[in-house]
Amino acid sequence: MLQFVFIIPLIAGIAVFFLPVKTGRVVLLSTAVIHAFFTTMEWFKLTGPLQTRYFSNSPEGMLLLAILSFLFIFISLYTVFYMSEVEMSKEPTFNGCMLLFLSAMSMVTIADHIIMFWVAVEATTLMSAPLIFIRRSKESLEATWKYVLICSVGIALALLGCFFVIFSMEISDIHVRISFTSLYAIAPQLNPLWLKAGFIFIVIGYGTKVGLAPMHTWLPDAHSESPTPASALLSGALLNCAFLGVYRCHQLMFAAGLGEYSSNVLIAFGLASMLVSAVFILNQKDYKRMLAYSSIENMGIITIGIGIGGLAAFGAMLHIIHHSLIKSSLFLSAGNMLLGYGTKLIDKTGGVLRLFPKTGITFFAGFVGISGFPPFGLFISELLIILGAIKAGRYVTVSIFIFSLILIFAGAAKLVMQMIFKDNENDEILVPDKWPRALPPIILLLTSLVLTIWLPDSIYQTIQNVISSIGGPVNG
Repeated sequence: MLQFVFIIPLIAGIAVFFLPVKTGRVVLLSTAVIHAFFTTMEWFKLTGPLQTRYFSNSPEGMLLLAILSFLFIFISLYTVFYMSEVEMSKEPTFNGCMLLFLSAMSMVTIADHIIMFWVAVEATTLMSAPLIFIRRSKESLEATWKYVLICSVGIALALLGCFFVIFSMEISDIHVRISFTSLYAIAPQLNPLWLKAGFIFIVIGYGTKVGLAPMHTWLPDAHSESPTPASALLSGALLNCAFLGVYRCHQLMFAAGLGEYSSNVLIAFGLASMLVSAVFILNQKDYKRMLAYSSIENMGIITIGIGIGGLAAFGAMLHIIHHSLIKSSLFLSAGNMLLGYGTKLIDKTGGVLRLFPKTGITFFAGFVGISGFPPFGLFISELLIILGAIKAGRYVTVSIFIFSLILIFAGAAKLVMQMIFKDNENDEILVPDKWPRALPPIILLLTSLVLTIWLPDSIYQTIQNVISSIGGPVNG
């Protein structure tokens, strides 16, 4: 039954290519609900681990699968109403690829075999590329080309890293199944030199898909040029799936007694990502690109937290949850503004709160949340990462971390305040603000608020299980 989470959207996605447009929308939404049903069933099986030759329900995988499934319900609901407002001649292709994209990401979350995991990550590239190119404009072609080329090179490096990990096993004359679960068990016997080399290539390879600097260059273009539902999925779900590869290899390094080495590598990439975001977000003219650079920043924050471990790792896992919810909400709100104004340029997008009150409130609230202010969960997650860094004695890291947060907030706040409160020269609205498109981002934000106030014990315990192998769990 575990495999149903990717088999069902795979079959549905293929079928949508050949169905009428309205029927395809129904299939899209129905598949999202069915996917959530099977995900829920697997979630409550965590007390008894399930493992097959290629797949397993690991705590980290199930956490990301739950996030993906929850997001997809509201993104698909938004897509149904979004498509009624835009003219898209290739809508069956778009809806079909959305489902195939869901299938590929679901496979990533449950893949246990190291090569099967690589295949699933590569599949996410192939399934999401048509979503970026769907408008067939010059800009979308360039964004798609950069996405496919850069991510394919990154994935090739990740495959080389996988071969190095396998070679570290062969050179030690160890013969077990090349799954993450089996490798964790014999990790201390692996050759450390080849394991370190493999980890570097895997971090660079999967880190390219995560959007870690300096391999991030595809991300702003792809997120900016994608239709709104695709942008929300790319930022809210795909980056998490790619990060899972980095995380699982970090677990392997910890099990092999090389945790300090891998931690330093992750912290270095995380800090670089935050600094790059701080520099480039200052002069953005496109609000979707601004959100894309925010994603680079937040994946850097998560990487730093996982690298530090312990309390910071707990904060990083909380950060994954809340970033996915808030950033998806922001991209959906940005899509509403794009429909209304007909432009992504910040200078031509003013008076959002007056002209689009529902979207203006959700976008501003999302900005408050993504900036790490209470009452949203990123305030708690970033505070835990800072406290974890201080507790670990990483004072240089925490100094750069806080400096980058301040710089990014200052740059983004200037742009967002202009969009929300500054009057626009032209008050002509192309598409009015409507509740059906405003509700999904509102629900995502409210979910983040609820999880900030009350974290269910099942989620708390799952996070504890996730970080137990990298310096946790956290008591209390």
